[in-house]
Amino acid sequence: MKTIIHKKDTRGFANHGWLQANHSFSFAGWFNPERIHFGALRVLNDDIIAPKMGFGTHPHDNMEIITIPLKGVLKHRDNMHDVWEEVLPGEVQVMSAGTGVQHSEINGSNNEYLSLFQIWVIPKVRDVTPRYGQKSFKVDDRKGKLQTLVTSIKDADTTSLKIHQDVKISRIDLEEGETFNYNLKSKDHGVYVMNISGTYNLADTKLSSRDAVGISETDSFTIKTIETTELLFIEVPMISL
Repeated sequence: MKTIIHKKDTRGFANHGWLQANHSFSFAGWFNPERIHFGALRVLNDDIIAPKMGFGTHPHDNMEIITIPLKGVLKHRDNMHDVWEEVLPGEVQVMSAGTGVQHSEINGSNNEYLSLFQIWVIPKVRDVTPRYGQKSFKVDDRKGKLQTLVTSIKDADTTSLKIHQDVKISRIDLEEGETFNYNLKSKDHGVYVMNISGTYNLADTKLSSRDAVGISETDSFTIKTIETTELLFIEVPMISL
C-alpha cells in the first residue's frame, strides 16, 4: 500500500478577506510541483466565504465539479438555468462543465459564514454537453456505514449523483473506537481521504481534523477511530497528467 500524507498545515492558503481558502492541490496563486493532482482528482478546496460574498460569473470547461456545503447556504446560478439554486448542508451539487459553462456562486446568508468543499475531477471524456445535478443525503444514512454521493454516469447505482469519470465519492460518520474497512473498486484506483473532523489511525499514522491521505496500490485499507470522526472518500482512477 502506498500512502501520501497531507497534513492540514501543509495546504496552500489564501486570505482574500471575504474568502479564506485552503488548497490541497496547486490552485490559483499557490503552486507546489509535488501537489498537482492525485490521479484524476485535480482540486480539493476547503473554503470559508463571508456573508453575502462569493464568486462572480466565471467560465469552466472540461472539468467535473462537485460542491459539498458543510455549513451555511450556498447559492448557485449558471447559464444552463439562469436561476439561483440553494445548496444546503446535507446536499451535494455536481456540474459537468464539458464544452463550457458560465456560473456564479455566493454565500446566500446575510450573517452566517459559508463553509464548503469544492472538488474538481478530470473527466474521462471531453467536450460533453454541460449538465447540472443536485441531491440531498440523509445524515443517518452515513452513521457507521458508507454513503455514496457521486459515481460514474455509466455506473448502475441510482442513488448517487453522476459525473463523467469512474469515481466513487462517499462519506461516513464513525463513533469513537470504531473500525472501518474500505474496499477499492480496483487496483488502478486510489482514494484521497479528507478528515472532515475527528481523529483516527491508518496503520501507524494518526490523522486529525482536515488532515488528508492519498492511498493507492492496494485493494483495501482499515481505519480505526480515536474519537468521533467524519470522513470524505474521493476514489479516482490513478491517471497521469
